[in-house]
Amino acid sequence: MLFINLLVLTISLNNIQSWILAKNFFIEYFFLDYIHIPWHFLIAPFFYMFLINYLEIEKRSKNLLKIVLPVFLLIISIRIGFVSFFSDKNTADITYLFEKYTSIEEIFSLIVSLIIFSYSFKILTKKEQLFTKILSFDNLKWIYTCFKIGLFTYVFWIIALAITVALDFKEFIYSYYPLRIFTTILIYWLGYQAILQLRLLKERKNLRKQLNFQPVIKETVSKNEEEKDADKKLLFDKMHSLIQEKKLFIEPKLNADYLANELDVSSSKLSSIIKLFTDKNFNDYINVFRIELAKELLIHKEYTNYTITSIGLESGFNSKSSFYATFKKHTCLTPTEYKKSLIK
Repeated sequence: MLFINLLVLTISLNNIQSWILAKNFFIEYFFLDYIHIPWHFLIAPFFYMFLINYLEIEKRSKNLLKIVLPVFLLIISIRIGFVSFFSDKNTADITYLFEKYTSIEEIFSLIVSLIIFSYSFKILTKKEQLFTKILSFDNLKWIYTCFKIGLFTYVFWIIALAITVALDFKEFIYSYYPLRIFTTILIYWLGYQAILQLRLLKERKNLRKQLNFQPVIKETVSKNEEEKDADKKLLFDKMHSLIQEKKLFIEPKLNADYLANELDVSSSKLSSIIKLFTDKNFNDYINVFRIELAKELLIHKEYTNYTITSIGLESGFNSKSSFYATFKKHTCLTPTEYKKSLIK
């Protein structure tokens, strides 16, 4: 939460500062008009710090802030020195020089940010073995979406800088308007997603840690069960117990191949046995376990304030939409309706 808040704050300060400059609020105050802070230099480092902390690999990753913050302070010092040195010069001349300097400085910031952004993406895609624990709670799709949005942000930033250079460092503020609009939208999206996902992560960890009861799943078999092959029934019972005792169903990626390998049979034979004794396909059969667990969690007093999404995900569903659809298919009620009907 610390680094995601710092990230949102930094983007906000950068946009507010640009708005103040565009409105010429400090035009009568020479020093204040030129000493604005290069907040953009901190955006990528804060995102990187958020990422490694969210993935819980901060102890095995580089702390880039130890490098970036001194450089950031140095840049501010250079700006102060620049203004102090040129304070007695012609205003038009210093304005041109300052805009030229800040653009060069910003190009440096852009290059550094792109390097950190690329390095962060490399961590996410190439080092999954370092954060397998977090992958059991979050598929990280929203993080990948952050990278996609971030890529568009860099495109707008590059265009704005290119226009600034093409115009010989004049009227540079206006070329940044599309970027400011886009980053403003990013602030709200990122803030919402981060708060939501961090809450889901916390709840899912608590659920998995505290969960110490087994959902009661009744074997749905047809009336002429006794007439069926005894070996098949024995295999079905073994599979049923294995799924329930080890809670295999809470793994969203559980498939017939994995379960068949555990039981040392072919996946086709496993599927046929499930169909024989339950009249369901593999996915529907596994979803029965998930729904029963979700039903117990929804009405459990200890989890009353937990989000329905975290309960659904921790029950084994891979998304909120699939949980709602499957739950309604099995109970004819949405999870919300089911919870309200039983909790007085």
